[in-house]
Amino acid sequence: MPLLTTETIRDLLSDPKIFPGLPTDLDEDAELVLDSLGLIWLLHEMEERYALIVEPTDADIAGLTSLRRITDYLNTAARAQNPESQHDRAGDGDENRAGDEDGIGGRGDER
Repeated sequence: MPLLTTETIRDLLSDPKIFPGLPTDLDEDAELVLDSLGLIWLLHEMEERYALIVEPTDADIAGLTSLRRITDYLNTAARAQNPESQHDRAGDGDENRAGDEDGIGGRGDER
């Protein structure tokens, strides 16, 4: 699964039927309160779109208070659910491997 971004989560939360009054330009760290219906809907969307099944604890739910925190929580859950996809994270040190796959990595010195 690719790394989720705060923009992805913002887009998911932009449905006015589910999240009325949520500003479309909500800052990543702005205080956000999800009601139970909204949380269930978001988790359902994660499962449908990304095959990510998340069962947050009460403590997890209490920490889902901003776009950034929701995004971080979901990315952590995705990595725990699918550890072999660790290379999807930005800046994890696998950039060279990606370069080698397309035939570019390591060839710059051979000219």
